[in-house]
Amino acid sequence: MAYEMIAALMFGSMLAVMLTGQRMFGVIGFVAVVAAILLWGERGGYDLAFAQSLKLMNWFPLMTLPMFIFMGYVLSESRLADDLYRMFHVWFGRTPGGLAMGTIGLMVLISAMNGLSVAGMAIGATIALPELLKRGYDKRMVTGVIQAGSSLGILVPPSVVLVLYAMIARQPVGQLWMAGVLPGLMLAALFILYIWLRCRLNPALGPVIDPDELARVTKAEKYRLLLAGLMPLGIFAVMMVPFVLGYTRLVESSVVGALAALLVSVLKRRMTWKILEACARQTLAISCMFLWIILAALAFGAVFDGLRAVDFVRELFLDNLGLGRWEILILMQISFILMGTFLDDTAMLVIVAPLYVPIVRMLEFDLIWYGVLYTITCQIAYMTPPFGYNLFLMRAMAPREVSLIDIYRSIVPFVGVMILGLALVMAFPQIALWLPGLMFP
Repeated sequence: MAYEMIAALMFGSMLAVMLTGQRMFGVIGFVAVVAAILLWGERGGYDLAFAQSLKLMNWFPLMTLPMFIFMGYVLSESRLADDLYRMFHVWFGRTPGGLAMGTIGLMVLISAMNGLSVAGMAIGATIALPELLKRGYDKRMVTGVIQAGSSLGILVPPSVVLVLYAMIARQPVGQLWMAGVLPGLMLAALFILYIWLRCRLNPALGPVIDPDELARVTKAEKYRLLLAGLMPLGIFAVMMVPFVLGYTRLVESSVVGALAALLVSVLKRRMTWKILEACARQTLAISCMFLWIILAALAFGAVFDGLRAVDFVRELFLDNLGLGRWEILILMQISFILMGTFLDDTAMLVIVAPLYVPIVRMLEFDLIWYGVLYTITCQIAYMTPPFGYNLFLMRAMAPREVSLIDIYRSIVPFVGVMILGLALVMAFPQIALWLPGLMFP
């Protein structure tokens, strides 16, 4: 059997096994090891799994994952994010749609503390959504706001997804993080601009807060809330500034961030032994999940490399279809969006990156820039019906008055905004590459 047929059979088998509902890392690792045994015998299959395990354990930057995940859970479980939202509530309440715009700001700060979109979704759905609905905001707009804002967690540093991409693409994590900063802020600004325009045209979508309520908030209280709300931003600065200036390495910065979050929660008397245990347990569960997924990805990619499947895909795109480099790039992004209707971002990265990264390198596109394109496309895929990951997370967390149809309709304008952002980064690569070039000359 031709190698390209074996590669296609592996890919098809993996998709078929996924339908059984098994865990993602089990499906990918099972297909990889079985394929290695059939191709190279039992020794080949055992050696494949063992070699990838050693490669995984020797990748020191992977230590950042549990640190960032722990930091995010500390900030979430100790309710430090409540101060953030209360700050936005007081400072932006006079503007039509101000609380929705403040929610985007909340999501950006949560993303800068956690690196996972799930944390932003959980905090937005439990803190912001009930408050927005209670104050008469349109339910379709606010559910779209929370879904779009939470998706920034995989783009704004310290993005866990970009750490995984860095390992697969063999690119510096620090440069990828810096590359995500301006695109992430640009998307947040586009979301805020859209909310502002919609609420200017139709103020009923985002009514202002009762002036009497705001009048009861003293200036001293406003500034106290500002200080408390910006405390998480201070944690991010304590973590990232030494890293950017070169005083600490990536792993050391992640430890500083985790310790700073823990210290702040203790000083504000928000930390208990019960909360600490919950944070540790959830950190262990999420970290182990990522480690298993990465191990399965490495094994799957090793088999694909042995089959020279990349050469087959390259010949298909360049020789058989005769596509240009930009046409191939756009086709890759479309495939990510299609896969995102039934897979999460990590699974997409595991399945496709071993194929696409060598092609991107061959087409002479910058792999740092492509990492940002991949991440933005995953954000879009997260919210694309019928099976977008964020859609079902939102349905699980939203109150009964918000139907699945409302959630589907809420994301349409925000997906349009994100496609615009993706087009801007594709047309102007320096949006992503300027900051890494400045920080890492």
